[in-house]
Amino acid sequence: MDNIYLILVVILAILAVGDLIVGVSNDAVNFLNSAVGSKAISFKTIMILASLGVACGALFSSGLMEVARKGIFNPGEFYFDEIILIFTAVMLTDILLLDFFNTLGMPTSTTVSIVFTLLGAAVFMSIIKISNNSGDFSDIVNYINTTKAIQIISGILLSVVVALSVGAIVQWISRFFLTYDFENKPTWISALFGGIALSAITYFILMKGIKGTPFAGLKFDFIGGMKIKDFLETEVLNVSIINFLLWFGVSFSLIKFVHVNIYKVIIGIGTFALALAFAGNDLVNFIGVPIAAYQSYEAWVASGALATEFSMGVLSSKVPTPTFLLVLSGGVMVITLWLSSKAKKVMKTELDLSDQKSIKERFKPNFISKGIVKGFQVIGSGVNAVIPTSVQKKIDAQFADTALTLKNQNDKDAPSFDMLRASINLVVASILISIATSYKLPLSTTYVTFMVAMGTSLADRAWKRDSAVYRVAGVMNVIGGWFLTALTAFVVSGIIVTLIYVGGPQAIAIILFIILLIIGKNYLSHRNENADLIDIDGLVKLESRSIIGVMNESTSNVIKVFKRADKIYTILSEGLAKHDKSMLIKAKKNINRLTNDVEELRENIFYFIKNLEESSLSASNFYIVIISLIQDITDDLEYIVNKSYKHVNNDHSKLKLSQIRDLKDVYELTEAVFHEAMEAFEKNSEVKITALLEKRAEVIQKLDEKINLQIELTRNEETSPKNTTLYFNILLKSKDLYHHKLNIIELFLENIRKTEA
Repeated sequence: MDNIYLILVVILAILAVGDLIVGVSNDAVNFLNSAVGSKAISFKTIMILASLGVACGALFSSGLMEVARKGIFNPGEFYFDEIILIFTAVMLTDILLLDFFNTLGMPTSTTVSIVFTLLGAAVFMSIIKISNNSGDFSDIVNYINTTKAIQIISGILLSVVVALSVGAIVQWISRFFLTYDFENKPTWISALFGGIALSAITYFILMKGIKGTPFAGLKFDFIGGMKIKDFLETEVLNVSIINFLLWFGVSFSLIKFVHVNIYKVIIGIGTFALALAFAGNDLVNFIGVPIAAYQSYEAWVASGALATEFSMGVLSSKVPTPTFLLVLSGGVMVITLWLSSKAKKVMKTELDLSDQKSIKERFKPNFISKGIVKGFQVIGSGVNAVIPTSVQKKIDAQFADTALTLKNQNDKDAPSFDMLRASINLVVASILISIATSYKLPLSTTYVTFMVAMGTSLADRAWKRDSAVYRVAGVMNVIGGWFLTALTAFVVSGIIVTLIYVGGPQAIAIILFIILLIIGKNYLSHRNENADLIDIDGLVKLESRSIIGVMNESTSNVIKVFKRADKIYTILSEGLAKHDKSMLIKAKKNINRLTNDVEELRENIFYFIKNLEESSLSASNFYIVIISLIQDITDDLEYIVNKSYKHVNNDHSKLKLSQIRDLKDVYELTEAVFHEAMEAFEKNSEVKITALLEKRAEVIQKLDEKINLQIELTRNEETSPKNTTLYFNILLKSKDLYHHKLNIIELFLENIRKTEA
């Protein structure tokens, strides 16, 4: 039986590696998004700085491992056999939860996850102990470190409000004084901002870094023989002033003499600092429990006592974490940072909610987001009624970004926000985390960095009237996910610890197998997410300002739509011929993506018209009609695909062989039109386009023949109303598709002749 505990320790070590991987995938958003979103420095440089920060932070995290040992429960109240089950349940739950949120692309808090899994497992184990001893359930307070648990929960809730508020206030003040033309301000202003920002970040690095290392206890004569840690805590004002003056001088020199963009420097150093904070603060969330389990096992083996009689009071004492484990963990985190594709998916959620431009909104508005936006509109109207009109105009002038938004709207490489906002994100998050650290207040780095980013987006007017309900809904979804994490972590870890207490090793094996199965399924699902997409390159938003340029760029989009529609029709035909549901699901995925791409083009019409030259207004009419006709194609194709999927999914009878042959004929007929049209567009050939239009009557006649033949079959032979309905839908919509293509071809011909004239 003793071997089972060693096996459990080994399993926990393996789970720790998995937890590191899913944890970094989730938390990379905390320290990468500001730099990635602003595109101030290259992605490779960002990753190098973040990797250095993670590596350094891992070495500084030894002192934080106490949370897993005694931060949530009183270890002296549990025996070794009970504590090892608690740790096992915690790791099984934690890795499952984090992987789930990563798959959804939603950032969650690893701190909340580990805290509430520990709390849930400990509470359920306490209830089991009390029940076995016929005790009073009020005794549960003896098992749980209620003071620390309440402190952690309060700190988490408070951090959400404070981070959002402080981020919004600091961003508003900074934007008001620096505007969107911040890079062209006098040198001393940029140096002042650089001095404040870099000194704040540096102090943050000192607080988060040195305090967690052996260097913290060193004494030096030039600081009065004090320990470094004590000096930083007692001489906050002096350290801050010297720090600011130093960085102001450095910033001024870099800007004045070396012509360095100080905002890029701030973003680079800030990325390193937050990566350091993440590793230093959150490493305990990933390996704290396995290390505590290993140290518990060592203490139990050394005692020679029975597992059911060895009290775990030993965990109450401070035990240093072996350095090689910290180095190894840091290495796994750095490798994951470079290789994880799920990290990019999680990052996209925050970047979309912070984007200054008009984008395809990911979240749908709900009654809560609508109510919040409406409430703030009422408050805003009340405030505006009090503020003089002249002051309002001055504020609006300072926040004017119309020209910048129009310039960046159609540029796929444009940043999500500018370097000023990125700098504020990093500085405010750094200051808040360093303040909390200095007062030993627990908080979640995810909550702080995310809510600061949302606060700065709000203050920077990124949440405009047209996007506010979507952005607020997104924030509410993320915050709701955080609370769901807490509740789920508590309940699931409690259930798992109960199951393995009752079921023993067999229960552990079954639960582990189920969790690995779920994670494996999520991995395959994520890896194959785009596997069924026939063309992962979306349609291009137009940038030209003349009719000729618009026609050339529209040609590219039309060709893409024709190609994708052709392939979708092919998949549809094959799926119906084989009565294959999976092929029709593939067709649904592709038509949904094509529909979304076309919808993005429609939503971009405002910016397209705004950017047109006065002499090229005719291009807007051409573009609007083209988009409308493309929309008609996607609508008809979507209708056919959905009806076909519904038919097969409901297991209605297969189409007849004659119907399948007719569908193939229709496909070959329309496919020929696709290829001829694409060739004509690519060569801008008036002759080929004219020849294509001359075949119109012949093709329409063939399509009508198919329809008439089916009518005759229905009258005399057809016995399945479902088949008849589906087949008529496909034939009629195929005819509509052909008409839409001809209309596009005619429109191009008409405009080619106009431009030539």
